[in-house]
Amino acid sequence: MTRNSVFSAVVPACIALQLATLPIPAIGQDLFGGLSGVTRDSANMQPVPEVRITAHNINSGTDLTAISGSNGTFTMARLEPGLYQVAAARSGFISSTAKVEVAASGTNRVDFLLAASGPLSSAAKVSPAAIDAPASAVMEELEALKTRIEQLEAALKAREAPAQSVAAATTPATSGPAPAPQPAPAASAPATPTIPEALQAPDASPSPDNVTPFAYGDFTWLNGSPRNKDTVLDTKYFTPEVRIDTHFMEDFNQPRDHSMGGSTESFRSGEFQLEQISVGGDFHWENVRGRVLYMDGLFATTTPRNDASAGVGQWDLRDAYRYVSEAWGGYHFNVNHGLNIDAGIFVSYIGLFSYYNFDNWTYQPSYVSSNTPWFFNGLRIQWFPTNKLKIEPWIINGWQSYAKYNGHRGLGGQILYRPHEWLSLVFNNYGNGTDDLGIQGRSRIHTDDSVEVRYLNNPGNTGISKMAFSFTADAGCEYGAGVTCHGGKAGPKQSFVGWMLYNRIWFHRDLFGLTLGGGMMNNQGRYLTLLPPINGADAVSGTPYFTENPGDKAHMWDSTITLHYMPKQYITWWLEGAYRHSDVPYWTGRGGITPPGGNNGSPADYACMSGASAGTGNLAAAQAACGGASSVWFPDLRRGQATISAGVMVKF
Repeated sequence: MTRNSVFSAVVPACIALQLATLPIPAIGQDLFGGLSGVTRDSANMQPVPEVRITAHNINSGTDLTAISGSNGTFTMARLEPGLYQVAAARSGFISSTAKVEVAASGTNRVDFLLAASGPLSSAAKVSPAAIDAPASAVMEELEALKTRIEQLEAALKAREAPAQSVAAATTPATSGPAPAPQPAPAASAPATPTIPEALQAPDASPSPDNVTPFAYGDFTWLNGSPRNKDTVLDTKYFTPEVRIDTHFMEDFNQPRDHSMGGSTESFRSGEFQLEQISVGGDFHWENVRGRVLYMDGLFATTTPRNDASAGVGQWDLRDAYRYVSEAWGGYHFNVNHGLNIDAGIFVSYIGLFSYYNFDNWTYQPSYVSSNTPWFFNGLRIQWFPTNKLKIEPWIINGWQSYAKYNGHRGLGGQILYRPHEWLSLVFNNYGNGTDDLGIQGRSRIHTDDSVEVRYLNNPGNTGISKMAFSFTADAGCEYGAGVTCHGGKAGPKQSFVGWMLYNRIWFHRDLFGLTLGGGMMNNQGRYLTLLPPINGADAVSGTPYFTENPGDKAHMWDSTITLHYMPKQYITWWLEGAYRHSDVPYWTGRGGITPPGGNNGSPADYACMSGASAGTGNLAAAQAACGGASSVWFPDLRRGQATISAGVMVKF
């Protein structure tokens, strides 16, 4: 056999060497198992990042994937027990596989040594000696391993011999004839082969990723963050995302037109409705990045109606963006722990709650979240000076607006700081924007700050497994063009003050979640209060039945209790009870908010009892036009609203 043939036979065998089935106790996982390990370059034993790990369940045929981090580590949690074919693949390396038996209540270790693929370089082809050198090195290493195994076996026998000598020396002597000779003991079983120290696996628990921002810990417990730990399908270029949100909601006011208002989550009473249907995902290639998430369902109608900027100038921006919740593209710069510059439409997290209900502890958030922005349109810069801190400036069209209202665009930003896995702090600030339709000289400032604390974490407990709370406080105002932040001679007070507090308890290894909480809002001038859709009214049209003029008051509070059942990380079944109150008539009552005969197409005017438009927003003129004081139609608005709702949310 030639050296080259030895080389071709031995090297692949060494490269495919993997250390598997080193079980690690899993924390709080009685029904599931897990996998973890490190991917390394076989040439220099250095970690190989961005290796795609695929675990194929041989029994069920399902696949789960993970990507190794910058230090080569990867983790897969919540795997169903069974036999798995695990594969590691990355461009430029030869793929490697291993079979692993995953058991419940444990995490198995699988490390991969990957060999670079492709032809030898020109330098390696200079001389036959250069080609023969790797084979010689491999043979020498195998001889060294053989010698090491022999040394370990000899050391083991040497430790056993003194013990036997001590046992013989301590046996008491007896008088009388010598004992009859005893038969020789049976030969002991050969010692179990010992893995040479040079090939022993590193510590069973992979070291945390301290390079990728916020990857050093598990933050899936946070309100406003999805709880998925794994991706169902991932590729080198695209990570897909699918969201489906369906609910049934019952308003105890029993509106006869089934129409609810004053919320970003509750729209129809006594009906099954699709709140959100979204398909999209993240694109990534080298340092170029992008995201698109299309949106349909109720969100596609209810979100655009609350943006008055579409009333500025021409082109139908609502239709242009109606079916888009997120769409942006940008570039990642390798500065510190990352610098991203992206442009497009972004989902904002002012108000702590996520725009997507699957990510939240409750379904119906409080006013601080419902009445503050869900999206921005413009430029976003994300700078990560450390893996625990994000500084994110915004240069945007305005406050939740597709377009720029007046002469000044909005400026703002977010600071996100997570010094520990159990603590998250976020500070959002906004200013400069002139965000009132048709009012040139009125500017807005706003601050929104939150803290989330996980104060108990015992995921293995079948009782209470986790507890956390979140607190958010908001303050802001408008000034100029006849209004002020504090009131006085320059104009009435136009301000916003609000807070919300929620406490979350997880039970039975995070299978169930119970959340109690609520909040309040005081919005002088009602400039952020969501407009009820009376006669089809929206943020552009307004309505005479619920004005938003300087000096108008709106003081509201709410409370909710929410139960989540989470049998898989991709699905949540929920049940929620809520009560909300206002100091002015606001919620839909039994009579409904739809004129007789349906919407008449003139939401900015009063409607007559006949259903026709009065043609004016002036009450006295409307009474004259409709035929008297009692001839003007009024919606049935109440000060309180109690609801019970249930639904299912899916996110892949």
